Amino acid sequence: MGRVSSHLVRQWGEALAAVVAGFLAMAVTAALGLWAAGAADLPGGFPNIVAAVVVMAAGGQVDLSGDAGALAGTNAELTAMPLTVTLVGALVTGICFLRPMRHHAVARTRDLLARLARTVVLWLAALAGISALAQYDFRISIGGGEGQDTLSDLFGELLEAVNPTVGFRTDVGLTLLYGLLWILGVLLIALLVSRRAPLPARLVRYQEPVRPAAFAMLLLLLAYVLIALVIGVVVAATKGHPAETLAVVLLGLPNVSWLGLGVGIGGSWEGRVEGPFGLPMPQILDAVLRDPGASGFSTVDLSSLSSHDSRAWWLLPMAAVLVLGAAFVAAVRSPARIRLWQHALHLGVAFALAILVVAPVTLVEARMGLSILGIGELESLGGEVLLRPHVWKTAGFALLWGLAAGLIGGLLASRVHRRGEIETGLDQDETGPGKAAARPGPRPERP
Repeated sequence: MGRVSSHLVRQWGEALAAVVAGFLAMAVTAALGLWAAGAADLPGGFPNIVAAVVVMAAGGQVDLSGDAGALAGTNAELTAMPLTVTLVGALVTGICFLRPMRHHAVARTRDLLARLARTVVLWLAALAGISALAQYDFRISIGGGEGQDTLSDLFGELLEAVNPTVGFRTDVGLTLLYGLLWILGVLLIALLVSRRAPLPARLVRYQEPVRPAAFAMLLLLLAYVLIALVIGVVVAATKGHPAETLAVVLLGLPNVSWLGLGVGIGGSWEGRVEGPFGLPMPQILDAVLRDPGASGFSTVDLSSLSSHDSRAWWLLPMAAVLVLGAAFVAAVRSPARIRLWQHALHLGVAFALAILVVAPVTLVEARMGLSILGIGELESLGGEVLLRPHVWKTAGFALLWGLAAGLIGGLLASRVHRRGEIETGLDQDETGPGKAAARPGPRPERP
C-alpha cells in the first residue's frame, strides 16, 4: 500500500511540476514584455495585467470594459494571443511533461491517459486561479492635446470631471473551455514531435509516418521565430526604440514571424488600422494596414508588402530554403524504407496542418470607441486594429509547398545513411540494385 501511495504522489508531483514550470515561464515572459511596453507605469494593477496576458496566451477570453458615467459610452474589445508567451509556455510544459517518460520504450494506454488527465486537471485548476486575478479597473486620462480638434478638447475636459475608467475581466467559462483545448493540443503535439516519448503498442506503427514530419514542422516554426528574434535584436541595437522592440519580441514575435512564413509561401491576411493607436508591429505591416482598398480592408501579401519595401520579396527565397530544410530533416529522420511519394505526402499534409494551427492564432481584433451623449464616436479618442488570415488559402499553398519540398527533400536524403539501412559487403551484382542482403558468416567453433 505504501509503495502504491508513493507512486501516486510521485506521478502527481511530476504533473504539478510541468504545470508550475509552464505557468511560471509564461508569467516571467509576459511580465518582461509588459514592462518593456511601459505597462509597469500604469496606476497599479501590474500583476493583474500580467495575469490577463497569461490567460490570453493560454487561450482564455479577456473582456474589456469602460465607464464614463452618463456623459459618454465606451465600446472596447480585444481578441489576440501574445504568441511569444504562448510558445514559451507550450515548450516548457511539453518538455516537462515528456521528461519523466524518457526511459520507457512503450506506454500502456491506461497509464498514458492517466498522465494526461493529471496534467490537464492541474492545468485547469491553475488557470482558474489565474483567471480570478486577471481583472482590474484603472482611470484613464482624456485631456486635450496638440493635434486634437476643438470638439475633442472640449469633451476631453468634460470627461476628466467624471473620472472615466477602463478595465478587463476574464470570462471564466470560455477560458476553461479554450484552456482545455490548449493544453490538450500542447500535450498531443509534444507526443507527436518527440522521437523518444513512449506510445501504446497499438500506436507504435503510426509513429513512422507522423513523428518525423511533425518534428520538421516544429523545427520550421521555431526557425522562423529564431530568425525574427535575431532581426529584432539587430533592430533594437541599430534603429533605436529598444524598449518597444523588446516588447514585440517578448509578447508577439511569433505573430509576426509566422505571418512572414504564410506570406512567403503565397498566403495572405487582411485587415486595417484606423485611429491614432495601433498594436506593436513592424512599420511595413502598419503601413499596409493603414492603406485600405475600396472594400475598406487591406490585403497583406508579398505584393502589398513589397510595394512599401522591396526587401519583402526575401520572404519567398527564405521560405523556399527553410521549408526544403525541414523536408530534408523529415526525410533523414524517417526509416529508409519510406518511399519518395510518401515523403511528399507526409510533409504536404503536415505543413498544411501546421498552417491550420498557427494561422488562426495570429488573428488580431482590437477596438476602442467612445461616444459622446450617444451621438457618435470621436475619432481622436478611439480606433480599430484588425488582422485576420485567409486560412484555407494559406493552408492550400502549404500543402503544395509541402508536397514539392517533401519530394526534393526525399531525393536529397537518399544520399544520406538513415535508420533501417543495412551495410553489407556484397556487390550490387549479387543482391541487385537498391537491395541489401546480409550473408551469415561461419559460426565460431566451440572449444
